[in-house]
Amino acid sequence: MAQEPIYATGKRKTAVARVWIKPGSGKISVNKQELDNYFGGIFFEPKIARPFKVTETANKFDVMATVKGGGKSAQIDAIVHGISKALQELDGELRHPLKKAGLLTRDPRSKERKKYGPVSYTHLR
Repeated sequence: MAQEPIYATGKRKTAVARVWIKPGSGKISVNKQELDNYFGGIFFEPKIARPFKVTETANKFDVMATVKGGGKSAQIDAIVHGISKALQELDGELRHPLKKAGLLTRDPRSKERKKYGPVSYTHLR
């Protein structure tokens, strides 16, 4: 395996995560902070670990991510998407289990735009 970090970008709603992975002990940092400090009390551990669990590479890589935009939940999903893409980039053999688990597909759902004009509720009476 290469000692040079592998880079990938993950997205969800308006959150964008830039993710670097390199061989290590399983340490994860987000925006130069520990994972617990950045996300606080959100229950995220199983979600972040899913790409590593699917590919059976738990505690083999260190992850460094920078995240912008969106809420905390969307940022977690963007990091997971980025980790999955980086693992695929690292080893092409990992593509099949990641794809089967649905981790390489970007979730296209986002907030629906507001419509202009008056709202009429007369048809509801």
